[in-house]
Amino acid sequence: MSLDLQRLARASHDETQRLMQICNACRYCEGFCAVFPAMERRRIFDEGDTAFLANLCHNCGACYHACQYAPPHEFGVNVPAVLAERRLDTYTDYAWPAPMGRLFSHNGMVVSAVISLALALVVGVMLAMIAPRLFWGVHLGEGAFYQIMPHTVMAGIPLVISAFVLVSFVMGWRRYWRSTGARWGGMPAMRDALAAMASLRYHGGDNAGGSPGCPSTGSRSSNARKYYHHLTFYGFMMCFASTSLGTLYHYVLGREAPYGYFELPVVLGTVGGVILCLGTAGLWHEKRRMDKAVRSALTLGMDYAFIGLLFWVSATGLILLAVRETSFMGLALAIHLGIVYGFFLILPFSKFVHGIYRFAALLADAREQRQGVAAKTT
Repeated sequence: MSLDLQRLARASHDETQRLMQICNACRYCEGFCAVFPAMERRRIFDEGDTAFLANLCHNCGACYHACQYAPPHEFGVNVPAVLAERRLDTYTDYAWPAPMGRLFSHNGMVVSAVISLALALVVGVMLAMIAPRLFWGVHLGEGAFYQIMPHTVMAGIPLVISAFVLVSFVMGWRRYWRSTGARWGGMPAMRDALAAMASLRYHGGDNAGGSPGCPSTGSRSSNARKYYHHLTFYGFMMCFASTSLGTLYHYVLGREAPYGYFELPVVLGTVGGVILCLGTAGLWHEKRRMDKAVRSALTLGMDYAFIGLLFWVSATGLILLAVRETSFMGLALAIHLGIVYGFFLILPFSKFVHGIYRFAALLADAREQRQGVAAKTT
């Protein structure tokens, strides 16, 4: 890690440590989300602790609006913004390979856009130059996609990317788990963590049942951000299910894409794609509408890059579905594949890893809650 990044990471850890000590003395927000009960089980906060707490935070802003020590108070307590910056550090600290994490840390939007557009351009130019007649031709029925790009190439590229991404995820998880001192809590803790993740249990701003939702501009509370997160998550899972089912169709049933409009892989992909577009567009809107006091300028580039790429993955897939029986299929396929390849290539270094680390944090937190872990004092 460069000296500048080391200094920034150390500064965000020190500030998180300072705020947690203040909050631990106050405890007014202990019912707001998972962060504060986890904080109360500690008296000191090393770098692993602050990384753990940062990934439990949803950046909803409820604690900021409730805090009596928030700016302009001399204590200057702003937990959401500080934890957002500490969370961003974890994406770099635990990334594998490390140089890729550093590359994305403060240039997420530019790097993501360049990689995806470059891959789309390379795929498009390559296909158009190899066989212009096929690229601009009209292809109908099963196997039409493979008239433009052979299945071995279309499937081989993501296979290599997926292997790299899987190793990166495993290494990142391993580094995070060791650094935070997390421990396995058994299947009961696993069930608790899965339930919290699937329901976005702590995304309402006040887990104790007070004002629902996340405060936005003007401190009004709304559950819109939670609903858009649900749409994004379940839309993504439906698209993943569509791709997985298409793989079974190809290798088990011997049928090649594209499939009929009313067949299950297409229905799942279409519905999931529409839901994913709605969810990511909503999250983009909510991100822009978020109270400026609780968002960190350092994290916005990576946030917008991930949301934007995920939107265009689903949108270009829907466009491909709409034009697949026309002469524009080749162009739409090249653009879609380039964006998909780029999206998956950057996953281990993008905002997506927050989902990985957050689940690890929820898993560790569930174990602490169930086993009544004593406060950490040394």
